[in-house]
Amino acid sequence: MRTPFLLMATGCLLLAFLGLQSAVDNPAREPEAKGGSLDLRFQESVRPFLATYCLGCHGKDKPEGDLDLSAFTTEESVARALPHWELVVEQLEAGSMPPAKAKLRPTDEARASVVAWIKSVRQREAKRNAGDPGLVPARRLSNAEYDHTIRDLTGVDLRPTREFPVDPANEAGFDNSAESLAMSPALVKKYLQAAREVADHLVLKPDGLAFATHPMLADTDRDKYCVNSVIDFYKRQRTDYADYFFAAWRFRHREALGQPDASLARLAAESGLSPKYLATIWATLTENLEEVGPTAALQTLWRELPPPDGDRTAAARSGCERMRDYVVVLRRQLTPEVKNLTARGIDEGSQPLVLWKNRQYVANRMRYEAGGASKIRVDELALTGAAAKALASPEKPEDIPPFEATFPRFCRTFPDAFFVSERARVYLDGKEDKKNTGRLLNAGFHSMTGYFRDDEPLAELMLDEAGQRELERLWREFDFVTGAPMRQYSSYLWYERAESGFLRDRAFDFIRAEDKDAASEAKIQQLAEVYLAKVSRLGASELAYSVIKDQFGIISASIRRVEQDRVAAVPRHIEALQTFAERAYRRPLSNEERDGIAAFYRTLREQDELGHDDAVRDTVVGVLMSPYFCYRVDLVGAGTGVRPLSDYDLASRLSYFLWASMPDRELLDHAAAGDLHLPEVLVAQARRMLRDDRVRGLATEFSGNWLDFRRFEEHNSVDRGRFPTFDDELRRSMFEEPIRFFVDLVRNDRSVHEFLDGKHTFVNPSLARHYGMPEPDGWVRVDDAVRFGRGGLLPMAVFLTKNAPGLRTSPVKRGYWVVRRLLGENIPAPPPDVPDLPDDEAKLGDLTLRQTLARHRADKSCAGCHERFDAIGLAFEGFGPVGEARDKDLGGRPVDVRATFPGGSEGAGLEGLRRYLDSERREEFVENLCRKLLSYALGRSLLPSDDETIDTMRTRLAADGHRFGSLIESIVASPQFLNKRVEPNHAE
Repeated sequence: MRTPFLLMATGCLLLAFLGLQSAVDNPAREPEAKGGSLDLRFQESVRPFLATYCLGCHGKDKPEGDLDLSAFTTEESVARALPHWELVVEQLEAGSMPPAKAKLRPTDEARASVVAWIKSVRQREAKRNAGDPGLVPARRLSNAEYDHTIRDLTGVDLRPTREFPVDPANEAGFDNSAESLAMSPALVKKYLQAAREVADHLVLKPDGLAFATHPMLADTDRDKYCVNSVIDFYKRQRTDYADYFFAAWRFRHREALGQPDASLARLAAESGLSPKYLATIWATLTENLEEVGPTAALQTLWRELPPPDGDRTAAARSGCERMRDYVVVLRRQLTPEVKNLTARGIDEGSQPLVLWKNRQYVANRMRYEAGGASKIRVDELALTGAAAKALASPEKPEDIPPFEATFPRFCRTFPDAFFVSERARVYLDGKEDKKNTGRLLNAGFHSMTGYFRDDEPLAELMLDEAGQRELERLWREFDFVTGAPMRQYSSYLWYERAESGFLRDRAFDFIRAEDKDAASEAKIQQLAEVYLAKVSRLGASELAYSVIKDQFGIISASIRRVEQDRVAAVPRHIEALQTFAERAYRRPLSNEERDGIAAFYRTLREQDELGHDDAVRDTVVGVLMSPYFCYRVDLVGAGTGVRPLSDYDLASRLSYFLWASMPDRELLDHAAAGDLHLPEVLVAQARRMLRDDRVRGLATEFSGNWLDFRRFEEHNSVDRGRFPTFDDELRRSMFEEPIRFFVDLVRNDRSVHEFLDGKHTFVNPSLARHYGMPEPDGWVRVDDAVRFGRGGLLPMAVFLTKNAPGLRTSPVKRGYWVVRRLLGENIPAPPPDVPDLPDDEAKLGDLTLRQTLARHRADKSCAGCHERFDAIGLAFEGFGPVGEARDKDLGGRPVDVRATFPGGSEGAGLEGLRRYLDSERREEFVENLCRKLLSYALGRSLLPSDDETIDTMRTRLAADGHRFGSLIESIVASPQFLNKRVEPNHAE
C-alpha cells in the first residue's frame, strides 16, 4: 500500500536532481574582454615560449598530465582557464618545468617574464570581478551535513548515511560543493532508505512528535523508550538521605563555612537536591523536638554531628551517613507486611489480585501500622547512648501509646521507598523469585504484559509542581505510546484462558484476546458481568469480589483514556508534521506547502488506507525526500546578476559553514526578524556559533578534509602484529586529537600560528601511553607537550601514521603532506615508472632511508619535486611508522633528523622544522589557510575574483593578532558570502 507514496517521493527527488544538475553541468561564464597589450605580449613572447619549451610534452598529442597548452591561442582563452595556468606558474617558479632532463631550458629572465604575464592576467581578472560570488549551484547535502542535520532536526545522532558511498572532494579538497556532490538514481534510493530509517525512530506523543535512539516499530521498542524515559527521570532525583542531612548540616554551620547568606534552597540547588524535601528534613531535625521514638533518636544523632572546626567536614559527612543507615534499616523494619489476596478458583497471579497487592504497597509507603514498634530489632541499628535510649521500648504499659504515637511522623517523613523502579513477581515468595530481576516498572505479573506506577512518595515529598507535571506527563505518554492498558487487558484475557483456565467455560466464548473489539467498553462490561457471576458462585470473599470488580472499571477507564488521547492527538500530529517540515526546510512554509503536508497525510489515510502511525511516518519520509531538505537551495527572488541572499538562506549558509548542519532557533529567529544580514548581527551570531559545541562540525569537516585525516578511523594499513599497541581505541584517539585541538583554538579565538608552533595538545589515557605521558582521567589539555616531543599539528600521531606505509616511515609522504596540506603547494603526481622503496624499514639493507632517498634525488627527473619536500619529511624521522618517538629505525640503525630545507637553511628534527616554517614559510601557511577556509565557506573552488577577499583576510588577520575568529568575520562579511550570482537562464 505504500508503493504510490514511494514512487512520489523518489520521483520528487529525481526531478530535483535532473533540474538542479543542469546548473552544475552548464555553468554560465562571464564574457571576457580582450586585454589589449596583454594579448600582444601573449602573441609576441608567451606563445613562442610555449612552442619552444612546453608543447613538446603538453601539446595536443597525448599531453602529459592531461594539460594541453596548444589550445590557448589568445589572452582571452588563458583568462577563461586560469586554474590551469596557476599550475604553470607554480611549476615555472619552482624551476621544475621544463624538467631538468629537457634538452632546451629557458633562461631565468624568460621564465620570469612568462610568470609575470600570467600574474598580470590574473590580477586584471581579479580586479575586474572582485567580490563576484561566482556560480554556486544548488547542491545536495554532503553525507556529513546530512547526518549532522538529521541529528539536529531529530535530536538523535542516527548517522543514516553510513551505507552511502564516500563523497568525492572538489579541487580544493572539500566535499561540500556542487562540483563534486552529484546525485544519481542509485543515490536517490539510498536517500529513500535513509529517510525510512529516520522515520522508523519516530515517537508519536500526545502533544507532538519526537525521535528515539532506536527504532520504534515493535511493542518492545516502544516499551524500552517509555521505560527508559521514566527511569531516567527517577535517576535524576537525589534520594540519598545522607545528602540531605549533610546539606542541613552545611546550612546549620553556614557562617563558619563562609556562606552566611546561604539559604536552604540555594544549598539544595548547589547539591542537586530537592529544596522541598530539604526543608522537610531541616524541620524534622530542628523543630518539634521529641524525647522518645525514632525521630528523637535521629535528632540526637543530628546534635552529635561535629561542628566545622578545623578539618571536620569528613567526620560530619560520615555522621550523616550513619544517620542515613539508621533511617534505612529502621524504616525497613517498620514496613507493614502485605499478604496475597486469594479467591477460590482464581490463580494467585491473576491481574486484579496482583494489582491489589501493588496498591497496598503504595498505601503503606508512608504509613505506620499500629503495633509496628514491637518489630524493632535494636541490635541492627547500631545506636548507642542517648539515641539508643530514645528508641528503647517503654517498660510501663501506659508509656507505650505515647511511644507508638511518635512513629507516624517518622514514617511519613521517611518512606520505605520514594519510588519502585524494578519489581519481580509480586505474588511469589521473595526468596523464590529473587533472581527474577531487571523487570523495570513491571507490575509483577507472570507471563503477562503490565506496568505499575509506584512513585507517590517521590511526587509528594520531593517534586515541585513542575516536577510533578513532568512525571505525570511521562506516565501518560507511557500509556499513549505503548498502548500498555490495551496490551495488559489482552494478555489478561490470554492468561485467564490459557494459563489459569478461568475463561474456559462456554459462557466466555464471546470474547478472546485476538478479537479486535475485545477492549471495547461494551465487551469489557459484558465480561465483567459474566466473570463476577462465576466469582460469586465460587464463593469469593467480599474483598476479592470488590477488587475484581474495581479492576474491570480501572482497566476500561485506562483504555478509554488512551483512545481519547489518541483521537485528540491527530490534529496535533499533523501540525507537528508541518512544524517538522518547516525546520527541515530551514525556512517558513508557504500556505500551500502547509496545506499540502496535511493533504498528503489524509491521502495516505483515506486512499492508501494506512493507519495513523504509518501515515505520519510516511509523511516524514516525504519531507526528508524533498529537495528543500536534501539540497542547499539559495533563493534570492526575482532578477539576475549579483543578488543578496535572503536572511533564511544566509542563516543556512552560516550554519553549514560553521556547524556543517542546519540553523538553530536563534539564527532562524534573526532571519524571521529580517536583521541577520546586518553586519553587527551577523558577526555576533558567528561568534556565538564558534563557542557552541556544534563547531565540532567545522573541526571535523573543514580541518579533517584540509589536513586529510577525515577518514582515519577507517585506516587499516598498520601491521598490528608489529605494532600491537595500535588498536581501535588508539586509532580513535589519534583521530580525535586534532579535532579537540582545532575546537579549542576556535572556541577560545587563539592565534592561527598555534597550528604550527603550539606547545600544547590534547590526550586521553590511550594516546598518553603512546606518547609516553602520564595517563590522565579522560581527555585533558597538556600545556607542556614539548617535553614529550609533541605540541601543535606537526607531531600528531594521526598525520605521522597516515603518511607512513605501515612498516616504515615515509619522509616523502610526510614532507609532501606538509607542503601540500599546510603550505598549499601543488606538486604533480610522480611518473608511473618510479620504483617503490621496500615496504619494511628493517629490509633496507646497508642503506638508511635517508641514503635511499638521496639516490632517488640524484635522478634529475625526480629531483625537482623531491627537493621541495624530502628534507621536510626527514625532520620527522624521530617518529616511527605509528608516530611513536624513537632514536633507532626498525633495522636498528640510529635515526638522523638533520635536514637542509628548501632554500638552503638547515635544522634538525621537529624544532628545526618549526623554526624553518616560522622564519621562511609562515606567510605561505597563512595564505593557504585563508584560501582553504574561504573555499570551504563558499562551497566552491576559488576564482580570481576572490583574491581581494583573501587579501582582506590576511590584512585583518595580522591586525587582529592572528585570531582565528577574524578569518571567520572577514568571510561572513564578504560579498561572496552575502550574495549569489544568478544567470538569466537560472533565475529563480
